[in-house]
Amino acid sequence: MSAASAAYIKLAEYLTRFRTTALELPSRQDVVQYWSGIGFMLDGRVYVAPLEQVSEILMSTPYTRLPGVHHWMKGVANVRGRLMAVMDLAGFLDKKTSLQEKRRRHLVIDHGELYTGLTVDEVYGMQHFAVDTFTDQPEGVDDAARPFVEGAYMRDGEQWLVFNLMQLATDPRFLQVARAG
Repeated sequence: MSAASAAYIKLAEYLTRFRTTALELPSRQDVVQYWSGIGFMLDGRVYVAPLEQVSEILMSTPYTRLPGVHHWMKGVANVRGRLMAVMDLAGFLDKKTSLQEKRRRHLVIDHGELYTGLTVDEVYGMQHFAVDTFTDQPEGVDDAARPFVEGAYMRDGEQWLVFNLMQLATDPRFLQVARAG
C-alpha cells in the first residue's frame, strides 16, 4: 500500500469516527437586543438614565453653598480643578429624602457648557433591558417627574422609568437657579 493510500484510509477512518461522535450544530436562537443605561433610585422609585447622558458617577462631593439660590441648588464643587454645580434632583422635583448627604451619589452631566452633578439617593450602575420590554406609556409616573420620563423598561416584574437628563438640562426651571425676590 502506498503512503497516499494509507493517508486516505486514515482520513476516511477519522471521518467515520467524527460523524458518529460529533455534536449537532446548535439550534438557531433569536438574538435579544438590549438597551443600556445607568440605574438610580430617587424617592423610592427606580429610574434609568441613557448611558450617553451620564459622563461619570461621583461619591458625595464637598461643595460650597451659594446665597440666593433655590434650595435644590446645593452649591458648587471643585472636581479635578473644574467647578461643578451640585443640584439635588429630589429637591428639584419637590421630593424629600431621609438619606444622609454623604450616602447619596452624583450623576454627572457634562454637555457643552453644562457641568452638573445631580444628587440622587442611590446609583445601581449599568443596567441592561431587553428592547422589547419598553413602553412609552409607563404607569404611576409622578407629575413632577413626568416631563423628564420618556418611557419605561420592565425587568423581573419591576418598572424602570427612563429619565432623560438632557430634557432636564434644557428645562428653564432647572436652568434658573436664582430665587426670585
